[in-house]
Amino acid sequence: MSETMQLSLIRERFCRRERRSVPAVREFVRGAVTDWGFGTRLDDVLLCVSELATNALLHGVPPGRGYLVRLRLEENGRVLSAEVHDSGGGVPAVRRPDGESGRGLLLVDALADRWGVGEREPGKVVWCAFTRRE
Repeated sequence: MSETMQLSLIRERFCRRERRSVPAVREFVRGAVTDWGFGTRLDDVLLCVSELATNALLHGVPPGRGYLVRLRLEENGRVLSAEVHDSGGGVPAVRRPDGESGRGLLLVDALADRWGVGEREPGKVVWCAFTRRE
């Protein structure tokens, strides 16, 4: 990334507790990933953030609340991190798939370079990070 480029290093989107928020998150992520030159990781980032947003929507957002998606360009543009903040309890973990569900964090674990869960009050932050591939 050249020094003359003036791109925001953090982008955020607040999402309501509604199913159409996940496609909106994908479009938000697509724009940032493209702007930041992470096109080689686009599919990985889209899928992982979509899974985290879906998990927040289904398991982490009580009625009347929403969730926040924050993207951050770090380490001089070499790493893109994505965070999904929700106000629900519990600690997400990779688990054996159960019928039609349970594959989201397996995918995140396989595709992201790193991921984890952090605390916030109320709730949690589930994050994943991707290193630029040239």
